[in-house]
Amino acid sequence: MTTERGWLTFDCYGTLVDWRTGMEDALARVAPARVADLLAGYHRAEPALQQRRPLLSYREVLRDGLLASARELGIDVPDALSTVLADTMPTWQPFAETAGVLRELRSAGWRLAILSNVDDDVIAQTLDLLGAPIDVVVTAEEVGSYKPDLGHFKEFRRRARPVEGRWVHVACSWFHDVLPAARAGVPSVFVDREREGRDPAQVVGVLPDLTGLPDTLASLDLPNQPRS
Repeated sequence: MTTERGWLTFDCYGTLVDWRTGMEDALARVAPARVADLLAGYHRAEPALQQRRPLLSYREVLRDGLLASARELGIDVPDALSTVLADTMPTWQPFAETAGVLRELRSAGWRLAILSNVDDDVIAQTLDLLGAPIDVVVTAEEVGSYKPDLGHFKEFRRRARPVEGRWVHVACSWFHDVLPAARAGVPSVFVDREREGRDPAQVVGVLPDLTGLPDTLASLDLPNQPRS
């Protein structure tokens, strides 16, 4: 008999998958000397697009965000490169520790899910790269909204019916994930890959990457449930 620990939900891109390197490599095809500026502009444009037009597909968000950033910088984006972010996203690689950590968590009795602000076809290709099975996937395309809206969390709760007190969310975005998880009553582990220095009192753990996640979770006072 093994012990079922509960559910872990993950943000995917930036938490499990190296979002920054994927973005930078794609943007280098548009303007090699302006990658940092393009990325900063995209960061400004994306949340506004998602809030103002929540029914846009993520492919459209990626395209429109890139074009908005380029306009700010006076960069002309050829039509063939306007979709470079969406076109390359399914090939973005997981972080080096991702597969091993996910396998360790499954062996420890955790069930794994992903709550992601992407389209179904993109996440389907990414799942093949993660190196471990994922039990439930909830996408923006499915729920018709983007985090920090609570649609992902509500849909996961409806589908998985996690036992109260045995669901932890793991993510690298304070805005898109940690804050809405708190509103949904779900504790979070903040993966601070960008070294933002957020208040650790608001989460159950702060980690620089996923390596220490199994130990952090093992230290939490969560009830166990036998599973035959």
